[in-house]
Amino acid sequence: MMAFFTAEPGPDGELLLPLPEARASWGDGAQLRGMATSGALARAAEQAAGTGLLRPARWTVDLLRPAGFVPSVARAEVVRRGRRLCLVEATLWQRETLVGKASGLFLAAGSPATGTVWAPAGGLMAPPPGLRPATDEPRVFHSDGVGWTGSPEPHQNSSRKTLWVFPQEIVRGERPTPFQHAATAADLVNLVTNWGEAGLEFINADLTLTLGRVPADDLELGLTADHRVEHDGVAVTTATVFDRQGPLGTVSGTALLAPAPVDPRQVGAPASLPVVP
Repeated sequence: MMAFFTAEPGPDGELLLPLPEARASWGDGAQLRGMATSGALARAAEQAAGTGLLRPARWTVDLLRPAGFVPSVARAEVVRRGRRLCLVEATLWQRETLVGKASGLFLAAGSPATGTVWAPAGGLMAPPPGLRPATDEPRVFHSDGVGWTGSPEPHQNSSRKTLWVFPQEIVRGERPTPFQHAATAADLVNLVTNWGEAGLEFINADLTLTLGRVPADDLELGLTADHRVEHDGVAVTTATVFDRQGPLGTVSGTALLAPAPVDPRQVGAPASLPVVP
């Protein structure tokens, strides 16, 4: 399982040391990818919230500035804790510079509602269980008219896209929790909604993940593009988050036109695992 960081004690708290898998495709490899930033913040926030009856319901990340590929410290504090909710704020620091911040809302689960309320009809398409990534990036790909593949190669098109994301460690040697995995994968809203014929031309500025429930224990989950508006170099997008049991919630993002596009087909080295049809 790929990992983004190792962890060791530091003078200002736990120090997260980035591993090669945390390196972004933007900025000539000198930046952290958004997945690593969101994952590190989510790990700190969940540790601050603690275990119990509360479960994650909303996760918002602001990517304040490009995070460098350097040691980082994630901090979190509880803003309010009540019987049915806990609000946590988390920050990611690199030396004295604040590079990202997040807020997490954890709510208490209760009994289901008794009345029937409208919900979208139709199931979401998960990939065949045997399909595995053809690159070292732990995900497989779908676009309308192409179908599911382990490789990103056939999907440089203008069709609606879906990603299926396998779990990855935030800190080496730690299995991510379902929330940590969802928060990490949520950064892929940019890829699943803004990847078109010219590649990925936008870079994330933020993301907001909402969860009606956490992912299943196998941690595999999907994102499928639902909504997109673009004007004057700004794109706002929404994707549905789901697993093999059905929808979990949504993730939305705001993105800016990047100085140069990234070709997602060139991200990730060929994997040693075969693609199983």
